[in-house]
Amino acid sequence: MTNQPGAPAKKKDDSLSTILEPGQIEAAATAPPFLHLPSANLFEHRAARLEHLAEGHAFADYLRLIADLCRTQQQLLENPPTDLPVAAERQRLCLSHGLPPLAADSLVREGAWQPWLQALLEHLPPSGNSAVSEAVRQLRDSSEQQRTVWAIALLGGHYDALPAALVPFIGAALQAAWSSWLLALPNQELKAVGSLGQCPCCGSPAMAGLVRNRGRHNGLRYLACSLCACEWHVVRVKCVYCESSKDLRYTSLADDRHRAGKAALHAECCPGCQVYLKQCYLENDAAAEPLADDLASLALDLRLGEEGFQRLAPNLMLAPGGG
Repeated sequence: MTNQPGAPAKKKDDSLSTILEPGQIEAAATAPPFLHLPSANLFEHRAARLEHLAEGHAFADYLRLIADLCRTQQQLLENPPTDLPVAAERQRLCLSHGLPPLAADSLVREGAWQPWLQALLEHLPPSGNSAVSEAVRQLRDSSEQQRTVWAIALLGGHYDALPAALVPFIGAALQAAWSSWLLALPNQELKAVGSLGQCPCCGSPAMAGLVRNRGRHNGLRYLACSLCACEWHVVRVKCVYCESSKDLRYTSLADDRHRAGKAALHAECCPGCQVYLKQCYLENDAAAEPLADDLASLALDLRLGEEGFQRLAPNLMLAPGGG
């Protein structure tokens, strides 16, 4: 284990004539892009990363199971079973009031994601694992009402309210639906909402951070949404939970794939609120992917838990203690 220190541009309104002072012009020119949207091959890339990380890993079978789920998610992303469920007027009202246009807490109850779960179950390849087969059977036999109850519990972090074996499948359907809807939004004039760690698109909590290494995003930290995979900019060296920058510690596990101090993933640990958030550094490994690298570093979670740090960031592919 090693330790090492470590707003979107507004759409032009032709009805207004704005004169910027020199300082404002410089600030506008240097302001970092607020959003980084997921690519159209999001789940394909995630599956490839999981397969790579599974080699020689203690949880190789589990990582490969999630990789298979990601490939099914990619199929759904390329052939969406439903259209964007939020009308343009509702989007406008949400944006004008600083609310996420794809708010998970309301849309999950409205049921537009249900066809995504049904399509996921239909596209899943047969499994030789009896536990996986039983979980799929239980989901297929369940009612829409029961599925809604489970989904609400999962998104709310109430893992004891649903069987742990169902989490990856429900999570996969929810992620595929919300990622597709995010990419289908006619514009991305999203703004920060609530806390630093809250997604501006769907209001879900961040799963991990990602420090990018190319173009306008080079060196910037983006938080990756646990649900829709939207990424939004938050300055580095600041706890996303209590916003403190004091005595932050960056911790990683030894990794044979990387030189000392050059691990692809570190946990930003805040001694003030005793909470940590994992971060991927693309300059250390350009193929790093938040969800995949998070699942492959569960040993780090165990170690930090023993040291008294708490994890608040969810991963919808895993129930805590139910791996």
